[in-house]
Amino acid sequence: MIIIPYLNVIVCLKESEDQHLLIYIPETGEVIAKHKIPDGKGQLMKDRNHTRDRTKGIDAYLDTVANQFKDKEVVNHYLNTLREKYPRYIRDQLQIILRETKQNSDDLLSAALQECVRRKLYSATDFSDIVQYLKRQRQVHDTVNDNTENVTPLNSLTGWIMETEAPKREVDTYTVLLEGDSN
Repeated sequence: MIIIPYLNVIVCLKESEDQHLLIYIPETGEVIAKHKIPDGKGQLMKDRNHTRDRTKGIDAYLDTVANQFKDKEVVNHYLNTLREKYPRYIRDQLQIILRETKQNSDDLLSAALQECVRRKLYSATDFSDIVQYLKRQRQVHDTVNDNTENVTPLNSLTGWIMETEAPKREVDTYTVLLEGDSN
């Protein structure tokens, strides 16, 4: 048994008979976490429940995500389908979609949602992939290929100055100047 002070509460670590690490409060016996002990060394064991936002109920979370979109009818259909398809992982699905809403424009999100519904792609990773695909497509179409040869001066010089050529001299002229007059 190991005692660790944690947020002014003493917790203990204990290996169970079925090869699990138990983290619990000794005063109450409440188990805070239970992790399977891996067979090898250096393996990270992570419980995804520790990273999930459990402050909101699923219905409130659905509303929060739905409010990020313009077309409420389409997004409610999409999110309810996700909930039916992934009841156990709906919170993770909503988390991925919410992250996309914070990083992208309303127009892009609406286009991605429409495309997902049209193609019957009902998962948050598919939604995220469609957002990235549409973003790349928009960058390609927004790029302008200007093949014109016209060059406009940055300053207010007139055109005849730009077309003026400097006089050219023979190299010997400069060689004589650099060698100096040996007389």
